[in-house]
Amino acid sequence: MRKFLLLLLMLPLIVTAAPYNRNEARPVNDVVFGQIESVRYITQQEVINSQRNGWETLLGGVVGGLIGNQFGGGTGREVATAVGAVAGAGIAHNRQQGQTVIEYRLVEVLIKTDQGKLIDVIQDVDQTSVFNRGDNVRILYFNDGVRVDKEF
Repeated sequence: MRKFLLLLLMLPLIVTAAPYNRNEARPVNDVVFGQIESVRYITQQEVINSQRNGWETLLGGVVGGLIGNQFGGGTGREVATAVGAVAGAGIAHNRQQGQTVIEYRLVEVLIKTDQGKLIDVIQDVDQTSVFNRGDNVRILYFNDGVRVDKEF
């Protein structure tokens, strides 16, 4: 269910914001000119559970076992070693479980074309091309997406 929701949230990003390098020549299918009606900067967060390989848990178990081995004598020492190993592994395992948040900075641009249509595009933020209401822009249509640039 989470994967479906994540895919659903990322669909506008996938459909409208194709990877695009400004210094890359690409064939353009169509160019439409217009003027920006509104600009909205948004973020999209993706939470990723950290997945480590378990070496930290193993090391925690070994260290816990060594510490537990320092207590008691005979059978008590064996029990203390086992309890220390389990506790050390549990602490290390719980410590390593974490989440990483990746934040995508996006801009949503509503454009009124020269033909009078309204087109909404969501794309990644480019600091070299900051949009403002009233800017003249061009909408570039590619095989794999759309890109908005300022008209120069």
